[in-house]
Amino acid sequence: MTQAFSLGEIAQHIQGKLVGNSDLMITKMNTLASATGEQLSFLSNSKYKADLANSKAGAVILNQANASAFEGNVIICDDPYVAFAKASQLLDSTPSLDEGISDAANIHPNATIGECAKIAAGVVIESGAVIGDRVSIGANSFVGKNAVLGDDVNLRANVSIYHSVQLADGVSVHSGTVIGSDGFGYANDKGQWVKIPQTGSVVVGKNTEIGANTCIDRGALDDTVIGANVIIDNLVQIAHNVTIGDGSCICGGTGIAGSTNIGKYVVLAGTVVVNGHIDICDKVQVTGFSMVTKNITEPGVYSSGMPALPTRDWQRNTVRLRQIDKLYDRVKALEAFNANKS
Repeated sequence: MTQAFSLGEIAQHIQGKLVGNSDLMITKMNTLASATGEQLSFLSNSKYKADLANSKAGAVILNQANASAFEGNVIICDDPYVAFAKASQLLDSTPSLDEGISDAANIHPNATIGECAKIAAGVVIESGAVIGDRVSIGANSFVGKNAVLGDDVNLRANVSIYHSVQLADGVSVHSGTVIGSDGFGYANDKGQWVKIPQTGSVVVGKNTEIGANTCIDRGALDDTVIGANVIIDNLVQIAHNVTIGDGSCICGGTGIAGSTNIGKYVVLAGTVVVNGHIDICDKVQVTGFSMVTKNITEPGVYSSGMPALPTRDWQRNTVRLRQIDKLYDRVKALEAFNANKS
């Protein structure tokens, strides 16, 4: 059943100033172009401002500069995008698990289950595991021996949490993700790979959210550590003994090699590759498709990926790049000639 809130309640929740009908009931969020009279929209990107005049939304979240551009109900906020996020949480219609513990779950008698836990069918929880209060574990998920899930942890269906992994309060993990799998550790003995047991674990801080089909490897000796309030997208690979500081953002397709230390509030955009055994300081942004091979010691924006070009331009540039050695030799020869001439 859809839950509705009045505009007055929503304005109070997002700490905005309401201009209009506080009793209007709102059922969901929608775009400016698609919203109907019982729906709430927002404008944070100026490219969509043209949609504002014709929007049929019941109300729109706007900043003060745009407040007069919509004739209907308006909630004025300093940052409409943040306000949209908070309103969306209030109106979230994502279904939750059924209450209680399914009879089809397999829970070891030596596991500890907190109050008000929701555990779906097919879940396996092994001995020594500790499950906090109000934890939600989706169908067919696995929690290994001695793993610890703090209060309000949310595991979606088909999540695997290996032995001794620790998830702090409020961590959310989406389907298909594996936390605590073996790090990629091997020694080469005359052509034969000798596996190095991965005896560390993974520790994830409070309120971190991890997307679908992401892998976070356990440490070889020390733990792999993910800070608090980190957001990790789908299809991310985090290798053994990586550390990621609080408030960082790791976007989809990114791969981080082992023993790399990433600071706080770092943003790695899509499909970034980070070499192993390097350090990235706080407040660094790396743009998409970049490769980081050396330490980054100063905050700022870093890039190495090549943006798309028309094919003919790319082909011409590629030919020129292949000639760079010859060009370099010619420049050096000219420099030497001019030096001798002088």
